Amino acid sequence: MAAVVGTPDLRRSAVFALQTLAVALGYYAAGRLGLMRELVVEGAVFTPIWPPTGVAVACLLLLGIRAWPGIALGALFVIMSLTSLRPVVIGNLIGNTAAPVCAYLMLRKVGFRNDLVRLRDGLALVFLGALTATLLSSTIGVGLLVLTDKLAAHSFWPVWLAWWVGDAMGVLIVTPVLLVLHTITRPLRLSRWKEAVGLALIAGALVPLATHSRVSLLFLVYPMLIWAALRFQLAGSMLCALFTSVMATVAATDNVGPFERLSRVEVMIKLQAFNGTMALTALLLSAVITEQHHTRRSVERACQELVEVLEHLTAGEPPPGRPTKDIEYGTGPPDAEDHPKHTTSTKDTTSAKDTTGAKHERDQGHEGHEPQM
Repeated sequence: MAAVVGTPDLRRSAVFALQTLAVALGYYAAGRLGLMRELVVEGAVFTPIWPPTGVAVACLLLLGIRAWPGIALGALFVIMSLTSLRPVVIGNLIGNTAAPVCAYLMLRKVGFRNDLVRLRDGLALVFLGALTATLLSSTIGVGLLVLTDKLAAHSFWPVWLAWWVGDAMGVLIVTPVLLVLHTITRPLRLSRWKEAVGLALIAGALVPLATHSRVSLLFLVYPMLIWAALRFQLAGSMLCALFTSVMATVAATDNVGPFERLSRVEVMIKLQAFNGTMALTALLLSAVITEQHHTRRSVERACQELVEVLEHLTAGEPPPGRPTKDIEYGTGPPDAEDHPKHTTSTKDTTSAKDTTGAKHERDQGHEGHEPQM
């Protein structure tokens, strides 16, 4: 009996351990990718996009609050790969774990849906998940640098802004991609595959040109994002936005294309302004289009149901979904159309009574008046 009872608990513990390890490895891998491109502001090194924050928020939304130990473990792996364990590092570990958890709690509080099929879900992810929750990690991280004299007090705000925007970009760009990849269930038709391949080829040719050309051509990516949002909704637009942001970050860190001959602060401002507006456009536009598609399908279903009801009523049949036993056993409304058999029986009974009465009167008349001879 003890073995039978202990087996489910052991299985749950094993699943939890595997999930924690998977989340930690995903966080660590995203961190190593983010550290491949860095910018320096006021002597502090930061990443224009910090993907681990987006990975952490997505894991919490998909797995629940039980994913937080994996996030903390992954953050510890990333920090230990860069420096030794010190008090300031522990503070960063707490901040990097608390920010995604805070984002998760706020999003669940407002009824956030992982499929992002409503405009309100996109707005919640932007303002609560990306812009509000990440204030926690940036404030804790930069505040500890100032308190431990690792950063001058006058450099607090530039470094804080760079840290905050990097975390926010991670949530804004990475989280929707992971959520939409998790919700994809139906394979595309052949015609849709052809269009998707065409979109990928155009993105592969257009985005490097726009981000590496000395002429400012960054605006060319917006028609591509609109096409992706119209035809493929969130999956197409956010994948294009992710690819574009990566290419723009590469160009910014290499000081080429539209980022050439700019100061470090100017590079940061231009890059983050472009990434932010592009990601917002892709996310909110696709959310609006997806919501309209769902609304249209709901209206079409309602119209189809109404047509079926009218067809049944015209034919004198009960509308679909109405129990027929109410009509058969007389529990429904006593309408003449609903009870033709009962009405016919009543008329037949009345006619029979009238015929019997008339015959009886004739018989009595014959008995009272004898025929004259």
